[in-house]
Amino acid sequence: MKKKPPLVRGTEFSDDHRVRLLQGAEELFPALILAMDAALSDIQFETYIFDFTGSGAAVAEALMRAAQRGVRTQLVVDGVGTGALPEAWAGRLQAAGVRYSVYSPLGPLGLLLPHRWRRLHRKLCVVDGHLLFCGGINVLDDFHDPNHGTLDAPRFDFAVRATGSLVAAASDTMDQLWWRMQAVQTMRGARLRRLPEALQALRAASAASHAARLDGAAGPPMRAALVLRDNVRNRSRIEKAYRRAIGTARHEIIIANAYFMPGGKLRRALVLAARRGVRVRLLLQGRYEYFMQYHAARPVYGALLEAGVEIYEYAPSFLHAKVAVIDARGERPWATVGSSNLDPLSLLLAREANVVVEDGAFAADLRQRLVHAMQHAGRRMDPARYAGRPLRQRVLDRIAFGLMRLALWVTGNRY
Repeated sequence: MKKKPPLVRGTEFSDDHRVRLLQGAEELFPALILAMDAALSDIQFETYIFDFTGSGAAVAEALMRAAQRGVRTQLVVDGVGTGALPEAWAGRLQAAGVRYSVYSPLGPLGLLLPHRWRRLHRKLCVVDGHLLFCGGINVLDDFHDPNHGTLDAPRFDFAVRATGSLVAAASDTMDQLWWRMQAVQTMRGARLRRLPEALQALRAASAASHAARLDGAAGPPMRAALVLRDNVRNRSRIEKAYRRAIGTARHEIIIANAYFMPGGKLRRALVLAARRGVRVRLLLQGRYEYFMQYHAARPVYGALLEAGVEIYEYAPSFLHAKVAVIDARGERPWATVGSSNLDPLSLLLAREANVVVEDGAFAADLRQRLVHAMQHAGRRMDPARYAGRPLRQRVLDRIAFGLMRLALWVTGNRY
C-alpha cells in the first residue's frame, strides 16, 4: 500500500502534481461545480465565509445535488466568518442530506474570550479524495460584499485546482477536524467506517479516469506541496516557508496580500532581500475595509520603503489575495496560493492552508497576473508622501498597531 503523507503536518514536496491557477470566483466556482457534479463518493468542504448571494447560491445548489444522489457531503463553515447558516438554506441543505457543522460558534460573550480568536480561515474542498481546491476565495460572489454591498469591480483573489499526493494530506486534515468536531473516535477509525472497502475499491478504480475527465489536458506534472498552519504541530510552517523562499531569492519577489502586517523576522527577510539587490514588490489592500487591518499595517511600511521595497495599493475593488511568486524566471521558481495572510491573525491564530508550487510555467502565470494588476490597478506608494501623511492618520495607525500587539499579548503570542 502506498504510504500516505504525514497527518496534519502537510506533505513534503513531490513531483506528481498538476496544479491550475484560478482567479476569482468567476474561474473557481464553475470548476468547483463541475467537480461536485461529477463526484462519485464524497465531498469535503471547508470555508471561512459561505454567502448564498449571487453565484454563492450556485455552489450550494451543487452541494445539494451531490448529496441527493448519495454522495457523502460534509461542509464546515467558520462561526465568525459565516455564523449560523440562514434558516432557509440550512433547512434545504439538511433536507438534501448535506452534513454541515459550524466551527467554534460564538457564545453570548462573542469574541471577548481570547480562545475564540482562533478561527477556521482555510478554504479547502476535496472531491473523491483525488481533486483539491485550495486558495483564498470564500464562497462569496465576486461582486458582492456582506458589509459593503455591490462592488463596482470583482474582488481580486486566487485559488488552485490540484491533483497529486498533496490531496491526501488535505483530506486527512479535513477529516481530522470533522471527526474532532463530531466528538467521535479517532479520525482513522471514523474514516474506515465512512469508507468501506467497496467504496475504496470504487475510488481506486475510477480515480484515473475521473481526474482525466475533470482536468483535461493538464500538462506535465509539477513539484508542489501543501503547507498547513494550526495551533498544535504546524504553528509556523507557512511563515517559515515564506522566509525560506525570500531568503534564497536572487532576482524578484512579488507578494499580494490582503492583510499585511508581517512580524519582525519576515520584515527583516524582505529588507535584506531588497538590500542585496532583489526587486521586491508588494501589492496590498488599497481600500478601507476594517479599521484594525487597514491602520495596523501602515506602521510597518516605513522600514520596507526605506530599504527600496516597492509598495502598490490595489484600489478598483477589495484585494483578497494571499499569493506570492519568487524568481519566476529563475532556476528555482517558487509560488504559493492559499488562505494565509501575512498578519498575526493568520500566522499565529487561524487554521490556514497554502499550496506551494515550484514550477516555471505556473509561477510565470501568477507573476503575469500580479504584474498586470500592479501596472493597471495599483497605485505606487511614494516614500515621501508616506512619511508626510497627516498626523491624524499616523495617530490612528499607531493606535491600531498598539491594539493589535496588545491583543496578541492577551493570547500569549509574541510577534
